[in-house]
Amino acid sequence: MARYRRARKNLGLGNFFFVCLGIASLVLLPGFTTESVSAEAPADPSTSAAEPSTAAADAPAGWNFAGFYQAEVAYTVASPDHWSKLRNTLELGVQRKLADEVELKVSGRFWYDAVYDVTTFYPGAVRRNARFEAMFRETYLDVGVGDLDFRIGRQHIVWGEVVGLFFADVVSAKDLRETILPQFDFLRIPQWATRLEYFKDDFKAEAVWIPYMTYDEIGKPGSDFYPFVVPIPSGFTQQIRRERQPQGLRNSAGGFRLSYLVSGWDLSAFYYTSLDSSPAFFRRITLAPTPTVFFRPDHDRIHQAGATVSKDLGTFVLKAEAIYTWDRWFNVTRISDSDGVVRQNFLDYIFGLEFPLPMESRLNLQFFQRVFTSHDDDIIPRKVESGATLLLSTKLFNEKVEPELLTIHSLNRLDWLTRFKITWNFHENWRLVVGTAFFGGPKLGLWGRFDKSDRVFTELRFTF
Repeated sequence: MARYRRARKNLGLGNFFFVCLGIASLVLLPGFTTESVSAEAPADPSTSAAEPSTAAADAPAGWNFAGFYQAEVAYTVASPDHWSKLRNTLELGVQRKLADEVELKVSGRFWYDAVYDVTTFYPGAVRRNARFEAMFRETYLDVGVGDLDFRIGRQHIVWGEVVGLFFADVVSAKDLRETILPQFDFLRIPQWATRLEYFKDDFKAEAVWIPYMTYDEIGKPGSDFYPFVVPIPSGFTQQIRRERQPQGLRNSAGGFRLSYLVSGWDLSAFYYTSLDSSPAFFRRITLAPTPTVFFRPDHDRIHQAGATVSKDLGTFVLKAEAIYTWDRWFNVTRISDSDGVVRQNFLDYIFGLEFPLPMESRLNLQFFQRVFTSHDDDIIPRKVESGATLLLSTKLFNEKVEPELLTIHSLNRLDWLTRFKITWNFHENWRLVVGTAFFGGPKLGLWGRFDKSDRVFTELRFTF
């Protein structure tokens, strides 16, 4: 089938953007050295930027530096128990104002996970995928002209409002190799994009074009959180082939968003079309020489329109999102279907209430649903899927210690995720996190598929 043809390898617009920005930095920024590097500003609203270090203060005027080193350890406690992470991460970057209304930012992240060298638990494909990674983070050129802001390069484009889940965040690619357990600055992957923003009083218009798509990172079969579970006929074996990620201008993405602030109500509406950043698994069945079901992750075009609203109502904050998606592929369980997938249209919506509590505490409650308008009875989700989330956090010991509980639960079945963690900000630039994550539910459930991936974890971060 044509959708299974391998895409031709090329340098990609992402590399082209970075080369252009690198040349600009060398030509326009005399005195640049390899030490002039800083980190991407955290995408997680709960993560605040650190104060500049002494080294940054001694740098040439105009340079802004930040960065972090993070060590992470995780141990899977479900059977079979095993070490699941021994990762060291370094993020570096630099940001400088080149002229009035012109600014350059370059940042990158590097990690090495020793768990894939000191254990033999994971298959080779998983080790190659997750042992080492080097990638550009936010790397862009900003230009402002009056009420217009223009940004070109690798950037975060965040349209969502709710806590802990991605609904209206339709533009962001995500690293889901640990599902949604990490901080948002690890979950979100910047897109190579061109963005134009217009500001006028309380009105904002935004247009984005993504010529070179970045897709969700889902890992490889055999990893702890590989998302694909579909039953196959008895007597058949299963193979998952290499994921196809189309590139080229004909596969580019684009959309717009309009926002308006009126009487304290923050309202927005958007439209976005792209190749689905999350893959669908197309099926092919062969009977000889051995009965085998082949699945291939692939990406096809979808369309999404939605709206968000938020309002501080004094005793609580209201946030809500609604997104209608059409033409997304879903797997079907019937063997008679030629490629094992069908197109479905559906509405996602979520609304939440956040209550400030004494002692810098907060309680966030959310209800969400997915309603299929053209439901196929042989897909795994029901016509209406409902769920709820609870987030509870507080601050202790002069706000240095922050316990946090997050639970996400299906209301259709016993399918759930519970994550508890304690963050200790024991020094101005140091943070220690310890926590647990447990999953439960049926094998085909959103969280039950990870029932064997319960873990305990710790993180140590130094920000500079």
